[in-house]
Amino acid sequence: MDPAESNHPGYADSGAPAEGEGAPAQDAAAGVSARAAGGLSFWFDMQVWLRDIFFSIAIAAVVIVFLYQPVKVEGTSMLPWLQDQERIFVNKFVYRFEDIARGDIIVFRFPLDPSKSYIKRVVGLPGDVVEIDEGRLVINGLEVPEPYVLPHFRDHASSRAAVVPEGEFYVLGDHRNTSIDSRTWGTVARKYITGKAVFAYWPLDRFGVLE
Repeated sequence: MDPAESNHPGYADSGAPAEGEGAPAQDAAAGVSARAAGGLSFWFDMQVWLRDIFFSIAIAAVVIVFLYQPVKVEGTSMLPWLQDQERIFVNKFVYRFEDIARGDIIVFRFPLDPSKSYIKRVVGLPGDVVEIDEGRLVINGLEVPEPYVLPHFRDHASSRAAVVPEGEFYVLGDHRNTSIDSRTWGTVARKYITGKAVFAYWPLDRFGVLE
């Protein structure tokens, strides 16, 4: 019998595969390779993403620890701009690059007891002649507008004119009728100033830059 005519199952197909039979195996192999490549790409992207998050957190931690100091406000002398128990960030290095300016909100160690920290607003610079005239702030003979002091927080007391010593600053609380400040215990030396209050972060409805 001619082998080509044999009825033995599969005999005629034992040579080269019939046309198209190899395609499904090749497609399956390509699919596996594509999925494997996709899996590797996903894990690579995940590693890059996690690395970026780690470095971002590390940089943020360094900035907060070495450049900014979190501070909790205690008391109401800076109402309405700062509330009791509000959390803020203080920039500890800003005054290495710029001068303390009138209107800055600063955190400082209390000159009469450096173990305590206070927060007030700078109103008088070294060399200024500061006077409080029935609640109005007068600097070098000119009345200074204070939009941050609300009318019902202003008192009507007066303080005689005083020259701010070199290297020191005259500070007041925005809630004038309750604040104990330079009107009572004098000016603040530069060495006691911790930094500038720049940002409120808690509670969230107070979140934002301080002015």
